[in-house]
Amino acid sequence: MTQTRNAIFDDIARLVTDAAGMAQGVRREVETIVRTQFERLLATMDVVSREEFEAVREMAVLAREENERLAARLAALEAASAQPPTDNPDPIVL
Repeated sequence: MTQTRNAIFDDIARLVTDAAGMAQGVRREVETIVRTQFERLLATMDVVSREEFEAVREMAVLAREENERLAARLAALEAASAQPPTDNPDPIVL
């Protein structure tokens, strides 16, 4: 009687193991299909990659810094041109 119980338990264990293996296979297949569909969807949406985004972001940061430097230089030049020259006390007006 003990032999038949062990055989039944062995069969049940084998079935459960096979079912678990099949479930993992199905999971991998579903993941592959979902990943493929997601990549296809992203390709049609014209989405930029992370590398492209970071490159454009860096360009924007550099442009902003250059803009700030030029604004400061322009303000200094405007301030200097607003003051009359001190080295020539009698300017010639045409």
